[in-house]
Amino acid sequence: MKLLVGLGNPGLRYERTRHNVGFMVVDALAGELGVTIKKKQGSALLGKGFISGKGILLAKPQTFMNRSGDAVLELLNFYRDTIEDLIVIHDDLDIDLGRLRFRDGGGTGGHNGLKSITARLNSADYARLKIGIGRPHGEMEVDSFVLSNFSVPESEVIANVVKTAAAGLKTWCWDGLEKAMNDFNSAYYEMQNEQS
Repeated sequence: MKLLVGLGNPGLRYERTRHNVGFMVVDALAGELGVTIKKKQGSALLGKGFISGKGILLAKPQTFMNRSGDAVLELLNFYRDTIEDLIVIHDDLDIDLGRLRFRDGGGTGGHNGLKSITARLNSADYARLKIGIGRPHGEMEVDSFVLSNFSVPESEVIANVVKTAAAGLKTWCWDGLEKAMNDFNSAYYEMQNEQS
């Protein structure tokens, strides 16, 4: 089965924050597929479904971001999946808001969730779907930025990105990573200029 893991922090306090965009994408895909993500499996909430006849697992670790690897390793071991069956969906500071990027492996970019997963799996060779959130302006600290909510204009952009990401994940499940990269890595949504 394909294991799709969206990263985020549990609880209402973090629900709409930038750091939780991985949860948002998994929830959007679950909604499209009619899947409910509520079964407690180890350290994650899990939903099971199908994309064009292929079995998938949609997971939201409940460990908080810096221990995401515990939940991912538990799921891979329980379902006897391999690292090739895994994709991790997460926020990325180094990608502009409005962009997404499928990638095969790579570094962690300082992302605590990826650090944890890479350490627990003892490998960085897993697929990622990076959702751009941009970087903070002015003197705002990164930690505060990723745990802040999207503004209303930003939320409109993210809604489009999340919808596109869900479509890209369907392609990844059925046609593989290269097809997903070719078809979706050029997607870009801009905020509309507000009229004064």
